Amino acid sequence: MPLMFRALGALVVVGAVAVAGRADAAPQKKKYHFELTAVTARSEVAADTAAIAQPRIEAQVKTAFGAHAQLVGALDGAPDPRTAAEPYRKWIERKGLAGSFLVTVEITEASQALEPMPDKPSSQRLTIHVALHTLGETIPGRTMGFTGDGQATIKIEVGKKLRDKDRDYGWDQAAELAVADAIKTSLAQLDKPAKK
Repeated sequence: MPLMFRALGALVVVGAVAVAGRADAAPQKKKYHFELTAVTARSEVAADTAAIAQPRIEAQVKTAFGAHAQLVGALDGAPDPRTAAEPYRKWIERKGLAGSFLVTVEITEASQALEPMPDKPSSQRLTIHVALHTLGETIPGRTMGFTGDGQATIKIEVGKKLRDKDRDYGWDQAAELAVADAIKTSLAQLDKPAKK
């Protein structure tokens, strides 16, 4: 009898630990559909700099929308939200999505600077800065859904002559980090509880 009691006691303890483990588990993060509408640049961003930044940022946004754990890219089989708004809303809900948004990304700042490094006469420092603003409008209805901001500054040591591959690497890294930051702030805003 004592052996059976010990075994039963061990099962109760294991069961209690399993229940406590599930109660402490982090809540599942909400998922959203983001669809890119455009990547634009503010008029204050120099045209030649915008021409370098825009395609890189657009490529990074498309990659991030397809790869981020909280974002669903393609909505295969969804009703057309322009002609079937209510069926689209129900379809999104059935798929477990918390919302669907058209997203515009605006380049608010973009710059590149090359400066000497006094302690290393054979090197220069390339500094690239990118800042973005996102605006999400609900699908369907196109009402204001969220905004977000992201930015990144990359500093790279380069040789006396700036090579194209060094410049491209810096712009790609800045675009990737700024996009990730903008998505993070956008999702943080969406994940906040609704005000009552």
